[in-house]
Amino acid sequence: MVNSPLVVLLALFSTFGFGAAFVLTQFALRRMSPRLGAAFSVPTSTLLFWCLAPFSIDPAEVNLSAAGLFAVVGLLFPAAVTLSNFASNRLMGPNITGAVGGLAPVFAVLLAMLLLREHLRLLQLFGISAIVAGLVLIYRGQWQAFTVKGLWLLALPLGSSAVRGFIQPVIKLGLERWQSPIAAVVIGYTVSSAVLILAALVPGRTPVRNFDPRGALWFAVVGLCNGSAVLSMYAALGCGPVTLVSPLIAAYPLVTLLLSSRFLKRESVDLQLITAMATMVGGVVLLLIT
Repeated sequence: MVNSPLVVLLALFSTFGFGAAFVLTQFALRRMSPRLGAAFSVPTSTLLFWCLAPFSIDPAEVNLSAAGLFAVVGLLFPAAVTLSNFASNRLMGPNITGAVGGLAPVFAVLLAMLLLREHLRLLQLFGISAIVAGLVLIYRGQWQAFTVKGLWLLALPLGSSAVRGFIQPVIKLGLERWQSPIAAVVIGYTVSSAVLILAALVPGRTPVRNFDPRGALWFAVVGLCNGSAVLSMYAALGCGPVTLVSPLIAAYPLVTLLLSSRFLKRESVDLQLITAMATMVGGVVLLLIT
């Protein structure tokens, strides 16, 4: 039986974590490159998860097929998504990156309907549409700033949102076989950490002289923020449907916007922003009442 209040609480905690991480990344990127930063960000979370594993994972419940799914996910998430998000964050800022990332539920819901046979109610469809519409409205002026030649930059956050969306039903499938969110993040993050560390060590791509201790610390904080958000997302997926969890988490650009306006001084509150925020909140409410 689905514990809806718990699912919503976990999803909203994940929403805040992802949204805050995009803003923190701006501070980290001032000191280190995305490739080198990712080699500190994800392994930091991995170390924390390994410290939690002995107290959270029962060896008797290990399921090898589920572990294989978690490992396959780890090749792309968070490794490829982290590199893509850091790069697009540096090129376009946290708001556009976060907004395109908010399209993840479109991919997640479609695959969940095909893979998990989940059903999408009419109010849920309206809720998802409202959240996406709110995201587009928030950044309408910034979309117009893109030239046709520069639209290729959107491939980075769009690809990231597709991966983030597609992995959610896959993780859900794995959690049905092995109900351990901490095992999912331990295995996935371990694989991702290996990929990112190897990428950082590629000769000539990330010079050691680019290392900055304060930058490494910022990226470690970003990693802990993202890691806690992912663990909460997996826990939510373990006890709730993708069609509820994914759209709720998709509201994280709203958190990014609010925090960036406070700490990065990039947004002013106007009628368009108020309308967009009201539209997104309305979408979230529709999801909560279904």
